[in-house]
Amino acid sequence: MSRAPGAGARYTADWDSLDSRPLPTWYDEAKFGILMHWGVYAVPGFENEWFWYHWKNNARPHVKFMKKNYPPGFTYRQFASDFRAQFFDPDQWAKLFEASGAKYVVLTSKHHDGFTMWGSPHSSNWNSVDTGPHRDLVEDLGVAVRKRSLRYGIYYSLYEWFHPLYLSDKKSDFNTQEFVFSKLLPELRDLVTRYKPDLIRSNGDWEAPDSYWNSTEFLAWLYNDSPVKDSVVTNDSWGAGCGGKHGGFYSDRHYWGPLPKHKWELLTSVDTYSWGYRRTMRLKELQDLPSIIQDLVRTVAFGGNYVLNVGPTAEGTIPPVFEERLRGLGDWLKVNGEAVYASRPWRVQSENSTQTVWYTSKGSQVYAFLLVRPSESWLKLSEPITSPSTKVTLLGYSGQLSWSALQHSGLKVELPLEPFVNDYGWTLRLDGVQ
Repeated sequence: MSRAPGAGARYTADWDSLDSRPLPTWYDEAKFGILMHWGVYAVPGFENEWFWYHWKNNARPHVKFMKKNYPPGFTYRQFASDFRAQFFDPDQWAKLFEASGAKYVVLTSKHHDGFTMWGSPHSSNWNSVDTGPHRDLVEDLGVAVRKRSLRYGIYYSLYEWFHPLYLSDKKSDFNTQEFVFSKLLPELRDLVTRYKPDLIRSNGDWEAPDSYWNSTEFLAWLYNDSPVKDSVVTNDSWGAGCGGKHGGFYSDRHYWGPLPKHKWELLTSVDTYSWGYRRTMRLKELQDLPSIIQDLVRTVAFGGNYVLNVGPTAEGTIPPVFEERLRGLGDWLKVNGEAVYASRPWRVQSENSTQTVWYTSKGSQVYAFLLVRPSESWLKLSEPITSPSTKVTLLGYSGQLSWSALQHSGLKVELPLEPFVNDYGWTLRLDGVQ
């Protein structure tokens, strides 16, 4: 049964009811967030954050790496003592995230290796308080981020590769739920109660159905009785087959076709080879700023949110090349953010009359993004329907631009002769068009 508006109605633990919950408005208005994959896997910093899984399964490069660099008998858990985060300055991180233009920040509270970034009572001696940094990283970053009025979320992996209770449940074809009731659910509730996250990004759900994870019961508690019941946003990773069907926003999607009816999110990483920190990354393997801006613009034009991942080091620093990308995006958003934040998809998402143009709207304004510098001193737009009150401006440029109506529909805009505001994309604001 779906929840009726008002009157204190409650969501029930079934997908029909849970899927009827409106998405809190802050999320759609935010448009851009940052995700960080940070954990023990940053210590070896080899290949990606799945290091332990590949090493344990005898992947040749990982076995060779360990034989060359560590003594016989060395275990993955021993990496934790070197995950010290000694240079971690949460206020410095939060300042950078604010400068990037992001409106929300999400931290991996636990990845598939099971190491928790807070002192989880259900992960004794395998958490950031008992070992390694000896500090509550979830708390420290959350306080700093919220000081700058950014929303704060947590990533949490449902499964753990090598947890004995999970492996036992898996061996029973998930007919037992010892891991869920002894580890997963108590830990999730602890996270929500302690840190009151604005967003929960679930992951690691694909091996078992939502009934095993007890997902609907957890979400019913989250939406009805938790301290964040009215503000929290969730994704769709709550069991095998849930993706793109159930939960909050649909995550890790690409919708470049018909305008989707459901809120979605595109997740990408600056490092195209890894989500976590990788010591062997090369410049050619990283996304450049124009690519990042293009993904952001296309995503927002189709009604999605854009999330950019960075992988901090084991010492607690954000590599300068990641910082450069974030600051570059922030500089672009300072000029063009008006067309991004709290925008809505327009009646068309793009056109190719002169070159590819992407559209958003906000109230009576329509915005046209140009991601490639025009080769001519003018630009034709065929989709907007002009009126006597039509005005055209270039964000970041003072003064109106001259325009003329095309014969059948649309307009031709005269562009400034002087250099454009930046080198990575420009936005026209169209007032008085339909």
